Amino acid sequence: MRIDIITVLPHLLKGPLDHSIIKRAREKGVVKIYIHDLRDFSIDKHRRVDDYAFGGDAGMVMQIEPIERAISHLTAAREYDEIIYTSPDGIRFNQQEANRLVLLHNMIILCGHYKGVDQRVRDHLVTREISIGDYVMTGGELAAAVITDSVTRLLPGAISDETSALTDSFQDGLLAPPVYTRPADYKGWKVPEILLSGHAAKIAAWKHEQSLIRTRSLRPDLDKGDEAPETGED
Repeated sequence: MRIDIITVLPHLLKGPLDHSIIKRAREKGVVKIYIHDLRDFSIDKHRRVDDYAFGGDAGMVMQIEPIERAISHLTAAREYDEIIYTSPDGIRFNQQEANRLVLLHNMIILCGHYKGVDQRVRDHLVTREISIGDYVMTGGELAAAVITDSVTRLLPGAISDETSALTDSFQDGLLAPPVYTRPADYKGWKVPEILLSGHAAKIAAWKHEQSLIRTRSLRPDLDKGDEAPETGED
């Protein structure tokens, strides 16, 4: 997969995308991530990419010319499946959307900034608008990093144990169950006996039950009314 990110703050993205799983995925060639400075496509010597809004509204607006030039530069070299704009009024990003995006080959992420982009960018240049939550940030760079991280970790080879990503929270619409590791007894705080039993079917049933309980307690908005299975435990 190739991800091209267009931003006015390229240095803000270097930290989040240069470590951990993302770094290893890039080194192994699982994903190619390129960060493009929108100012390189400015139409004047001052590298300006914003201007005042028509109509007298407060705040600056990202100009259409540099954005169109940046996108045209990329699309002239290859075909893109999606051109995404990070926007507070885009569709809500979730695990299902990440699962959809991971099937793509190439995508562009345009980071919003200032008061937003010229509406003509949204009308004619982007194919999808995505929000990571109902709040406003300084710019779309961190949203782009969130999307890139979430999608990259799903790519085959990004995680050494690929089944791990399939059991993450939200993959089945539920929160993940509690997890434990050694020691089994720490200061009298014990790991549930079922996890030490070695009985795969009962353990799987217990985990599903716990996922349902946690989801209904912590995120009732996700609850689809599934019945908790019998674990065989009294």
